Amino acid sequence: MIRCTGAELTIALLERQGITQIAGIPGGTNLPLYDALSGSPIRHVLARHEQGAGFIAQGMARATGKPAVAFATSGPGATNLLTALADAMLDSVPLVCITGQVPQALIGTNAFQEVDICAMSRPVTKANYLVSSAEQLLQLIPEAFALAASGRPGPVLIDIPKDVQMQGVEFAAWPSPGEAAAPVAPPLDELEAACALIAEAERPVLYLGGGVRHAGAEALARQLAEHNALPTVMTLMALGTLAHDHPLALGMLGMHGAQATNHALQESDLLIVVGARFDDRATGRIAEFCPAAKVIHLDVDSRELHKLRRADVALHGDLRPGLEGLLARLDARERSAWWSRIASLRLEYPEPDCGSQLSEPRALIRAVGEALGADALVVTDVGQHQMWTAQCYPFTHPRQWLTSGGLGTMGFGLPAAIGAALAMPGRAVVCFSGDGSIMMNLQELATVKEQGLDIKLILLDNRALGLVRQQQDLFYGGRRYASDFDNCGIDFSVIAQGFGWQAVDLGRAQFSPEALAAALAQPGPVLVRVPIDGDARVYPMVPPGGANHQMLTEPTQGVEDGSAPVREAG
Repeated sequence: MIRCTGAELTIALLERQGITQIAGIPGGTNLPLYDALSGSPIRHVLARHEQGAGFIAQGMARATGKPAVAFATSGPGATNLLTALADAMLDSVPLVCITGQVPQALIGTNAFQEVDICAMSRPVTKANYLVSSAEQLLQLIPEAFALAASGRPGPVLIDIPKDVQMQGVEFAAWPSPGEAAAPVAPPLDELEAACALIAEAERPVLYLGGGVRHAGAEALARQLAEHNALPTVMTLMALGTLAHDHPLALGMLGMHGAQATNHALQESDLLIVVGARFDDRATGRIAEFCPAAKVIHLDVDSRELHKLRRADVALHGDLRPGLEGLLARLDARERSAWWSRIASLRLEYPEPDCGSQLSEPRALIRAVGEALGADALVVTDVGQHQMWTAQCYPFTHPRQWLTSGGLGTMGFGLPAAIGAALAMPGRAVVCFSGDGSIMMNLQELATVKEQGLDIKLILLDNRALGLVRQQQDLFYGGRRYASDFDNCGIDFSVIAQGFGWQAVDLGRAQFSPEALAAALAQPGPVLVRVPIDGDARVYPMVPPGGANHQMLTEPTQGVEDGSAPVREAG
């Protein structure tokens, strides 16, 4: 017989799941877990905030595709995890978060640091469990990992009261580790119907979402595009599925996608949607999105089928067998007339020039990509810098790009970069952030230094909440309110040095490609502050609530102040 405490059992089960690193913060109600963890080979990463711990775990999961783990204590520790859980839920990231809870006798008494985290997290998790006995852990922990990784991945929360952690348990044999459910192929008749639509289409577009990455189906998606000469668009979450310079890649669609891409979609007669959910940032006004196109929708989550756009053929099943089924039944085809039309659209609506001056954000981001090489992991926070990176970074392969898509969480970048660096030692990791976003989880600079990680943080400093101010300028009469930081006088270089980082301020140093390359080549964590024009804008842009073919482009004169005209594409 095997005898141990609930805490010891939890750690042993995590070891058996293959967990080698856990991010978290100890507190009163999870100290038994930490006592057990102290004797484990699992590496603990001490975050400086529980939200940071959740995003560190996300960085690990996003970089590897495997479930990762975060720990937090009860009360504020658990509630601080909620944003990371919600972010993981919307972006389908497999997490298992384990929180301490007050002893069972105190539950419901408003005890110190007691909250009903299961009730609070229910809308933002695939499942959550309040454990009532140490014996339950034998079932619940493997089940949590299986659920987090199966179908559409997502977060699971396990809340373990302190007395359960300390409770003795006796059992005869270890349970098998939890594994993702076996993939299920879509029905054959639906695959046949989808192939018939693809064969007869004259202007089809392959529309790839983040689900392709979660399924590990990137190579199959590329094969489908190449086998049938399909123009391919990608959501924000799918960037890198086709390399930026792949001849079939039309790049990102949607709010900040290329004009030619959005116009090609408007003229399409068939959308082959794989692992995407018709998010509003991708489709714009859904009623006017690809009005003449039939829809084939392949997704592992049946709730997404017909939810926002009725599918002519709905393929419910895992993406890998679904794509394999399509490839096995489709004849190769060239689409010269459609590609000729796309070439015309690209001439009519050329992509914005990334520029050559490093003071221009697009040029800076492209230069960073060239300096770091094709293997770098790229993480962003949320804001203008995120969209410029999506538009201009030379992505070449899947799982290279880590960003908060569905929730759009400022503060995601730095801790997610920590997770990526921990999960992929030896890979270059760069995080693009803004002076607004970096303040959200600035304290994790300490975690980077403590863990000895080689992370490069490119801070685009425009002394503002740039994307907020851009919308105020364009759509609120130029009334800038609560979006400027001009009077703060924050010296980010000094702050970084205070955390033990090296810092390079390109506003003070020689601003050249050589200076940038030298900064990126320094070993260890380096913050590179780059002052940018506060009036720099992300274009093209679909106005909130607008249709994708009605994109706004650069203003015809002056800086937008609510009165300067803005050209509307198309």
